[in-house]
Amino acid sequence: MKIGFIGCGNMATAMLKGILKSGEVKNGDMIASAKSDKTREKIEKELGIQKADTNAQVVDFADVVFLAVKPQFLEEVLDEIKDNVKEGQIFISIAPGKTLQWLGEHLGEGTKIIRTMPNTPAMVGEGMTALCVNEQVTEKETLLAVTLCNTFGKTEVIPERLMDAVVGVSGSSPAYVFMFLEAMADAAVADGMPRAQAYKFAAQAVLGSAKLMLETGKHPGELKDMVCSPAGTTIQAVRVLEEKGLRSAVFEAQLECVKKAKGM
Repeated sequence: MKIGFIGCGNMATAMLKGILKSGEVKNGDMIASAKSDKTREKIEKELGIQKADTNAQVVDFADVVFLAVKPQFLEEVLDEIKDNVKEGQIFISIAPGKTLQWLGEHLGEGTKIIRTMPNTPAMVGEGMTALCVNEQVTEKETLLAVTLCNTFGKTEVIPERLMDAVVGVSGSSPAYVFMFLEAMADAAVADGMPRAQAYKFAAQAVLGSAKLMLETGKHPGELKDMVCSPAGTTIQAVRVLEEKGLRSAVFEAQLECVKKAKGM
């Protein structure tokens, strides 16, 4: 199996590294293209895979092609490669807002297309990827895509109607979490803690909390209650967060994120 990437930005690099580290695909069976000379050099030197001078070269080489370009550039790329598409090839898009139907119209009727939404924690092997497929993709091919995506985190197959919701809840949400972490650390610094140490305490608290929820299967409200002792410090903090509208802010921000994804 030969794998190709059109685009080699941060997300694509994380995905490539995960696939290579897993041993699922050999270096010699991978190729990637990029706009800049600097990124093309990185493909060879840092990743140790073949670099392509054109996007069409990737399509000519690969059995599975990852479309790892930003949505605003995707139509131009598809117009460039559509005449090189071969029967049986699988195309995997990571662009938000671009539906299976839209992708099929630009790649050609009968093309096997998979739509995904990974997130930046893929850079440390802890990504969360949603995946949906068109009618041409077989169950075996779906499993192959899941296997590849699992090399840089966890993967869930979902109906396409939920893909925009995924953009809000996992695709963009690392940004919300980083803002929360930064605010927590700032408060600790205000109380006298060195910044580097504050970041470590805040990040580990979030990491541990997420792991506790996933591994216990407990409702987040139940886990929150476990921390809130009667007349204690935590319930005072929770009261302020409720007063300031934390839940509502997250809720509304996520809805706006999804609205933007639907309009792309």
